[in-house]
Amino acid sequence: MRRPLVLLALLLAPVLAANDSYFPNTPGTQWRYSNGETQQTGKARVIQGVNVVPVGHSVNGKLVSEDYLEYRSDGVYLRGVQAGGKLNWYLPPLQVYPASPLAPGQVWTSVTGSGLRLSGRVVGTQALRTQSGSFNALVVRSEVAAGGTASGVQKSSTQYAYFVPGLGVVRYQTADGSTVDLLK
Repeated sequence: MRRPLVLLALLLAPVLAANDSYFPNTPGTQWRYSNGETQQTGKARVIQGVNVVPVGHSVNGKLVSEDYLEYRSDGVYLRGVQAGGKLNWYLPPLQVYPASPLAPGQVWTSVTGSGLRLSGRVVGTQALRTQSGSFNALVVRSEVAAGGTASGVQKSSTQYAYFVPGLGVVRYQTADGSTVDLLK
């Protein structure tokens, strides 16, 4: 099942929301990570009647996927993901982050009609040093779970994002324990 894996790409992306002084969302904003991925916000556009901001994910200069985010007063929502020439549109959309400011202890959950579930929690803060600087980051735990398969087994994945207000995600830890840092 590709949808949960594609959704994980969004969770690796910089955090975005309506308040761009807290969550960076200016078109052309770019982040380069230690795994070779570059992410970039695009110009807002309308897809399926919804105003969204695209976030492109490129590896070695090649666009591999694009997330479509909708900004509401109550947070940031994933409306869809374009990958492999296919658009996966989520109804209802998944809430990726609640409205700012994020704070330790904050929890949110959302589920699509197809049973894809995203649960998030700000588990605390952590001082960390990366190639791009030293930060006091909010630690956000995200779990993505896909509905049961024919065997009744539910697949899930958990990762951690280290978020700095006004900058975005400066580090993330993938489900396999690998760490990826912001370079620029």
